Amino acid sequence: MEFDNNKPIYLQIADFVCEKILRNEWSAGGRIPSVRELGADLQVNPNTVMRTYDYLQGEDIIFNKRGIGYFVAEDAMQNIIKLNRTEFFSHQLPMIFSTMKALGITFEEIKSQYEAFLQK
Repeated sequence: MEFDNNKPIYLQIADFVCEKILRNEWSAGGRIPSVRELGADLQVNPNTVMRTYDYLQGEDIIFNKRGIGYFVAEDAMQNIIKLNRTEFFSHQLPMIFSTMKALGITFEEIKSQYEAFLQK
């Protein structure tokens, strides 16, 4: 996995885990790699993976069965979508608006492009 210097590694690993869940590679109720396994696979410190898992538990995407391991929550997909929507509206959309303002792009132009995109 290639890491981006502009985003904390634990959040990039969280994105990786969420992508596995969204693609049904890791299914609801299924066990996911242990902290050590994922750390070894991604060549990162297990403490970083632990931080990722703590974060994802806080978002109700995964859960821990003490002594057994980590598992995908039943409503993980919905929680990932909710988390991604929150991220989009709080971080990405303001940057898009800023760029639109700087370039003089109107909502009508965006709507036209969006409609063309949907027809593809």
